[in-house]
Amino acid sequence: MSGSYRKKQLVNLGRLVVFGILFAFWLLFSGKFDVFHLSLGILCCALVAFVSHDLLIRDMAPHNRLKKGFRFVGYVPWLIYQVLLANFHVAYLVLKPSAIHPRIVRYTSTLKSDFSIVTFANSITLTPGTITMDIIDGEYYVHALSKKVADDLESGDMERRVADVFLETPSGK
Repeated sequence: MSGSYRKKQLVNLGRLVVFGILFAFWLLFSGKFDVFHLSLGILCCALVAFVSHDLLIRDMAPHNRLKKGFRFVGYVPWLIYQVLLANFHVAYLVLKPSAIHPRIVRYTSTLKSDFSIVTFANSITLTPGTITMDIIDGEYYVHALSKKVADDLESGDMERRVADVFLETPSGK
């Protein structure tokens, strides 16, 4: 078996995996199981998987993909918990507006891969009270609603967790 044949097999397997994930979400969120909607779901998911599978699955060892997938699944409950805590903090700020002290925080990150950088930025934005405004050369510009929110970001806990998910060396913050 030649190297290019094996690579094509891995690409096709990657497309199939991405298709399966997309179609599972299609079924979950559409709630329609008639022939028209299932056909449309298959067509759309196949097209998206064909065009963009390499965004999710890069040329890396299969065991690393699996490890990152499991770690990401473990990261999601922690992120949801952080979102809930931040919701309570924002509710507190609504009730006590004098505690609102908005600021722009410049946070330097050591994350390397595009996927980890985007995951970190999206995790910040998903957490109420913060919005990632821009990323320039590893520096995140984040709008924080209060000093507590800014301090939580600067603690580096979220970055360390994202680095752990994507098997990167976390910063020493």
